Amino acid sequence: MRTRVRGWRWRRNPLRRRSDVMEAWAVLVAAVLLFVVTPLAGTAAGLYAHDQARSRATALRAERHQVRATVTGDESARPRPVRGDRAHPYQAKVRWTEPGAGTRTAVARVPAGSRSGDLVTVWFDARGRAVAPPPNDVAVWQHTVTVGLCAAGGSAAVILLGYAVQRRTALRHRMDEWEREWARTGPRWTQPLT
Repeated sequence: MRTRVRGWRWRRNPLRRRSDVMEAWAVLVAAVLLFVVTPLAGTAAGLYAHDQARSRATALRAERHQVRATVTGDESARPRPVRGDRAHPYQAKVRWTEPGAGTRTAVARVPAGSRSGDLVTVWFDARGRAVAPPPNDVAVWQHTVTVGLCAAGGSAAVILLGYAVQRRTALRHRMDEWEREWARTGPRWTQPLT
C-alpha cells in the first residue's frame, strides 16, 4: 500500500532538493495565473472587442440605409449566390420607389428563397451600391464572446507552455543534481568490502 505525502516539497526534509522547491513554486504560480490572469485577459479582450464592434456597427448603420423593394424578373431566373453574407446569400434584381426620385432598380443581396414579386429588405450605402446589412447586436455579441474566448485560450496556452518549459528545465536540473550526488556516493557503494 502506497502512502502519499502531500506538501512534501514545502516541508524541510533530507530528500527535498532545490529543484523540488522550484517546481512547487512553479505549480503555484501557474495555477494562480490560470485561474486569475486567464479570465481577466479574456474579459479585457472581450470588452475591448465589444466596444470596437459596437462602434463599427453604429458607423455602418449611419452610412447605410435599408429599402423595402420588390424582387423583379421572371420565375425561371434564379438569383446568383454571393459569398460572405449568410442572411442574404443571393443577388437578384429589385425595384423600389424613393420619395422624390421615382422608381429605381438595382441588383442587391436578397434572402434565400426569394422569388419574383416578393417584398424584401435590401441595404444600400451612401453611393447607392447594394451592400450587406450592418451587424446587429447578436453579431456584435458573437464577436465579443469569440474574441474573449480566444484571448483566454491563448493566454492559458502561453501559461501552460511556460509551465511545461519550466518543468522540463527543472527535470534536467534534477537529473544533473542526482548525477552529481551519485558521482560522490557511487564509489562508496561499488568498492569491495575489506
